[in-house]
Amino acid sequence: MRIMEQGESGTSAALETAPAGDTAERLFELGLMCCAGREAAPDLVSAHKWFNLAAMRGNAEAKRYRMEIAREMSKHEIAAAQRQAREWLAWH
Repeated sequence: MRIMEQGESGTSAALETAPAGDTAERLFELGLMCCAGREAAPDLVSAHKWFNLAAMRGNAEAKRYRMEIAREMSKHEIAAAQRQAREWLAWH
């Protein structure tokens, strides 16, 4: 699985504008879509972001997936995912 570099966009515009009211399950599904490459090429940074947001909303499975993909990511990529999650929260 190729990990996308910071700045590349493997997710659709719909993923980037997910409503703030989305449930933990919906955010988890967005993480799965990014991780599996359902809508575009696999993007672990975006997947980590969505799993992180889902975990914050109480999805225990998202926590496990976030930990699993983090093993395949560099520290720089994890930091980028965390930054994106914070930005998403601030925007929504």
